[in-house]
Amino acid sequence: MSLFNIFNVSGSAMSAESVRLNTTSSNLANANSVSSSAQETYRARHPIFAAELNRFKQQSGESVPVHIKGIVESQKPLRAEYNPDHPMANEEGYIFKPNVNVMEEMANMISASRAYQTNVQVADASKQMLMRTLQMGQ
Repeated sequence: MSLFNIFNVSGSAMSAESVRLNTTSSNLANANSVSSSAQETYRARHPIFAAELNRFKQQSGESVPVHIKGIVESQKPLRAEYNPDHPMANEEGYIFKPNVNVMEEMANMISASRAYQTNVQVADASKQMLMRTLQMGQ
């Protein structure tokens, strides 16, 4: 694997972690939203990552960048709360809250932030190695 391929891998990983951070922040922003029906209630979203292994198998020695297959909604049950005085309560007196677990989302955000930071360090170390390699020829 050449040093230039490392930039492709770390760049694609940083892009994927950026999407992960954005979906996590969206989940946290909607954690306290309320709805009067289960169909309208916000559901937590999570990105699905995949390495491009098929291309790697075809071209041995090439980089394996990360790409996002999609963003899926969580299938965890929503939280129904009996609160007949709430303005968003349905005719039965229930309001619906998202299936977002704030503690899990904060842990996910810390993990994504550190993974992003690690990929920045990988790209920086690769740049330094490449610069030192070029200096050897002087």
